Amino acid sequence: MPEGSIRRLVIAVVAIVLMTGLLVDSAAQKRKRTRRRSSAPRITNPEIYQPSPGDNANSSDNATTDSSTLNANGNSNSATPEDPESMKRTIRTLSNQVDKLNGKLNEMQTSQQSMVDLERLSRAEQRSSQLRTELRDVEDKKANLEAHLEAVENDLKPENIERAVAGYGTTRPEELRAARQKQLENDRTRTRQQIDQLAASESHIQQAIATSDIEIDLLQKKLDLSDKAAIENAKTNASQPAASPTPTP
Repeated sequence: MPEGSIRRLVIAVVAIVLMTGLLVDSAAQKRKRTRRRSSAPRITNPEIYQPSPGDNANSSDNATTDSSTLNANGNSNSATPEDPESMKRTIRTLSNQVDKLNGKLNEMQTSQQSMVDLERLSRAEQRSSQLRTELRDVEDKKANLEAHLEAVENDLKPENIERAVAGYGTTRPEELRAARQKQLENDRTRTRQQIDQLAASESHIQQAIATSDIEIDLLQKKLDLSDKAAIENAKTNASQPAASPTPTP
């Protein structure tokens, strides 16, 4: 057999083998794809339930019946009259609560007024104490001026004027006596004016003290009455039995 024919035969066999391998690979790949596709789950849409006309009619009838039943029950409940006794108890309870609130409010107002009166009383007492101190000072000054005026009146006597100027050696004793008398008279006039001013101040201070004392007396009486009323209220509340709780409807 020649070499050219053998070479051709070998090439033909190799080509056949290669073609067969390619066909086998393609078939295997197709099988794998088919298996993969078949293994994936399929999603299907469920069928929607369509109610029949008879079912719709029955449901609407049932809803109408339920609503009519509820309306009937509501009307029957609202139409039921309340118990008169329970209404009276409720009104009585509310009235008692209002009375208690009014009592507490009155106590608060009384306590607040008492605090105001106490403050006024303290201020009035302080003012009265200051006025009495001022009165003592005025009385002391007035007493000193009155004593000085009495001494001036004594010095104005002719014999005392003569005795006062006797020690001065002068040829005109009458001028010395006149100057001494004039000096004493001026001093007397000035002292009397000061005494009059102090007397007016003393009168005003005494009137202010009297007014302050009256205010103090009134405030003390008012506070005493308030304390007595508070004590009486406490005794009354202590003597009254505790109210039993009223049942509410």
